[in-house]
Amino acid sequence: MGLEELRYDKMVEEALRGVVRESLAFAAEHGLPGDHHFYITFRTHLPGVAVPDYARARHPDEMTIVLQHQYWDLDVDETGFAVTLSFSGKSERLVIPFSAITGFADPSAKFGLQFQGIPGQDDEDEDFDDDESDGPKAAPEAGAPPAPASPASGDDGDGKVVTLDRFRKK
Repeated sequence: MGLEELRYDKMVEEALRGVVRESLAFAAEHGLPGDHHFYITFRTHLPGVAVPDYARARHPDEMTIVLQHQYWDLDVDETGFAVTLSFSGKSERLVIPFSAITGFADPSAKFGLQFQGIPGQDDEDEDFDDDESDGPKAAPEAGAPPAPASPASGDDGDGKVVTLDRFRKK
C-alpha cells in the first residue's frame, strides 16, 4: 500500500464524526446538561435520510435541526441517529445517517464541526478533489448562531436554514 492510498483527511473526518456520535449518545442516555444544545445540519436527499415529505420539499438539499428542549426518543447507533421533533405542532420521526451530516455545533461550548461530503455519496462528491478540501473544519468561536426555523421550536418561521460556513477560518 503506497502513501497515496492513505486518506488521512477521510480518517480524520470519520474520527470527528465519532465526536458527533458520542455527543448524541451521551444526550440520549443522560439528556443535555446545562445550556448544551446541538445544531445539526444534514443533507436531506441522501440515502437513509428519513424526514417528512413537506420538510424535504422546503429543504431539498440541506436542513438544520436543533436539539435543545423539544426533542424525544433520541436513538443513536453506529450508523446514525433517529429523533422525534415537533413540526408545526405535529410530532415527526427523523432518521439521519452520520454520513449525511455536514455540520454540528454546540454553541454553549463554542464548539462546531464542518464536514465535507463522502465520495460516492452523491453526484457532487463522486469526483472528490484534494485541492477543494483539506478535511473537516472546526468552527472557531462558534458562539450562538442565528436561530434557524427550528422544527423543534414548533415555529413555522420562514424556513431559513443556517449554514455553518460563516464560522470557518478564511
